Amino acid sequence: MRDVKNSGAFEELMAIRAGAPLPVDEVAITGADPFYDSPFLIGETAAAALAARGVAANDLWELRNGYRQKISVDVRAAAATSLYGGDMTLRKDAQGHYQPIPYSDAMKHMVSLTQPWQAADGKWFLPHTNLPHLERRVLDVIGADSSITSIKEGISRWRVDELEDAIADALACGGTVRSPEEWLRHPHGRYLASRPVVEISKIADSDPVPLPPGLQPCSGIRVLDLTRILAGPTAGLGMAEHGADVLMVTAPGLPQVPSFVRDTSYGKRSCFLDVNVPAEAERLYELVKDADVFIDGYRPNRLSAHGFGAERLIAMKPGLVHVSVNCYGSGGPFADRAGWDQVAQAVTGICHTQGALTGSDQPRLTPVFMCDFLTGFLATFGAMVALARRAREGGSYRVQVSLCQSAMFLQRQGLIDGFQDMPGRLTAQEFEQMAVCADGTSYGDLKTLGPVLKMSETPCRWFGTTPVLGSSEAQWLPDIRM
Repeated sequence: MRDVKNSGAFEELMAIRAGAPLPVDEVAITGADPFYDSPFLIGETAAAALAARGVAANDLWELRNGYRQKISVDVRAAAATSLYGGDMTLRKDAQGHYQPIPYSDAMKHMVSLTQPWQAADGKWFLPHTNLPHLERRVLDVIGADSSITSIKEGISRWRVDELEDAIADALACGGTVRSPEEWLRHPHGRYLASRPVVEISKIADSDPVPLPPGLQPCSGIRVLDLTRILAGPTAGLGMAEHGADVLMVTAPGLPQVPSFVRDTSYGKRSCFLDVNVPAEAERLYELVKDADVFIDGYRPNRLSAHGFGAERLIAMKPGLVHVSVNCYGSGGPFADRAGWDQVAQAVTGICHTQGALTGSDQPRLTPVFMCDFLTGFLATFGAMVALARRAREGGSYRVQVSLCQSAMFLQRQGLIDGFQDMPGRLTAQEFEQMAVCADGTSYGDLKTLGPVLKMSETPCRWFGTTPVLGSSEAQWLPDIRM
């Protein structure tokens, strides 16, 4: 069995942490891949990222209390965190039985369209159609309607390089399917390969900020979560699991995917603020002045255009940790492009390899949104590393993670055999052992996979159920989180 703790993934993240050596027995990672019908080490890479997140939380705990605690992660549970919806969340029916929650028709339709399709030059292109306005932009570019046949025909009339640029120019989302080698030869792939998977930069000086009192690693830490749809919300969820006060900020008219909101919002609060309304933008500025972490999950430069870019926020609040979660990373020729998990899989080589090694005659997506969840885990890790540095030496920090970097990180771990026909789910007994109940949510009484990162003194937990969007006031909690 592979030693995940001494794997390249965990060691790479510990190099980014750059702290004191760990006690030999601090971290235990049990189990191994395969879990999914995929040649990639999905479970082991997720477990390594979660264990690294635990180490970063432990660093904060040691700063508070002078001692460390034990950390453990199960690979199968870590793999299962990349599932969503009815796979890992059940709802109680009228007879008191927990049943899988069916996927919405909108989600099924999106999945059917967001696949690799062959272009005129014989190469493959993946359009992304997750939200209605983004789907409309894609369809307008390729001259198609919202059906598999029409999208397939529309893409078949284009060369992939021309289509990729046209999609980007229309502020739509999609990407050319490349092999891993093609991606690393591409200027953007070369740029990302030169950068760490989690970029943590001290961008301004300020006095050290001691951690406030509390019983969790992130007690008293205030987090503004301006994100939607999996990667960014997963970052905020991780902060909440360690005791932070996480306030989700969105606006009533912004499109959401309800199942994603449901599954990534436990322990958070939610308020409505529209940055296009001056009074509401001013209220957000006031929240920033008392925040510790600001998570930006929007299209690159979108919040900057509204006055909420990293530099302005840090000037307003010295000591702020600004976390950027996007598709293409901190620079390079594609840096201003938006994208999603499937796009990152396409452009970086995952689709190519998944198809080739599963015997398909075309590129294929992995069975789960691995890039989304892995990016979220890494963002939480980076934010807590920055908070520890802020406590020790002061400063304002920028943390940058991306779906493409996470895809490259996953591929660096190598490939495995013997994955064919793996069930890709926990057994009923395993699920029951790891599940937690969340009663009285706006989605009904739920049973869902709980936090899989285990810490001996401060177990990860959700301080509250998943909230109704906009159900909280736009203000911080007056008390310290436990």
